[in-house]
Amino acid sequence: MQLNINGQTVEHELDPQMPLLWVLRDVMNLTGTKFGCGVAACGACTVHVNGQATRSCVTPVSSVAGSRITTIESLGSADKPHALQLAWIAEQVPQCGYCQSGMLMAAADLLARKPKPTDEDIDQAMSNICRCGTYQRVKAAIHRAAGASA
Repeated sequence: MQLNINGQTVEHELDPQMPLLWVLRDVMNLTGTKFGCGVAACGACTVHVNGQATRSCVTPVSSVAGSRITTIESLGSADKPHALQLAWIAEQVPQCGYCQSGMLMAAADLLARKPKPTDEDIDQAMSNICRCGTYQRVKAAIHRAAGASA
């Protein structure tokens, strides 16, 4: 099966029903995407498929063949971090950090669709679960990143 992951075309023999999460983590060794619940409830596994936030734990890899898959590893770089990554640091969002890659990917999708989101937009888009409860800092960081990209 041929996949486009983070701008690179890769080919692997895969079980078509294997969840995208396990392809990313176990086959591609891209461990920034996390396993949380396995039922698409928590969002720790969020990646982008053709620019849209997608819960990879319930997405069969066969359904994304030919699509652009983007993981947290290519959201930004050390030399040029994404505005959200800078805002996350400035607002001290992460505590344990486990859910943060999924949160960042969901937030990046939101900002791509709504560059100046309201609190209500953020509340609707950010359905990811953070056990540390940093939701107010997440909201502040999204607003900060929206201002930085203005």
